[in-house]
Amino acid sequence: MIKGTVLYGHPKDATAFEGYYSSTHLPLVAKAKGIVKAEYTKFLPNPDGSAPAFYRMAELFFNSAAEMQQALASPEGQAMAADLSNFATGGVTIMFGIIE
Repeated sequence: MIKGTVLYGHPKDATAFEGYYSSTHLPLVAKAKGIVKAEYTKFLPNPDGSAPAFYRMAELFFNSAAEMQQALASPEGQAMAADLSNFATGGVTIMFGIIE
């Protein structure tokens, strides 16, 4: 299984981020065929009260690297990726790996 991890930096406006993320971006993600599971995390402050390194994390799971590549190359996957610049004002880090 392959996992794509999307780490979102702290947005300039968290309320605007959350509204756009839930109403526009997540429906785009749901349209991408080949994603077998998705998990979304909103980070809490660190135990000392300081801000976490990232604001949110999305984890997208694929059965294989080939299915991941096909999903991301599809029109739906391309729309999903292109949409990031519309709301992720704190920057985005994307990584892919094999689940062991």
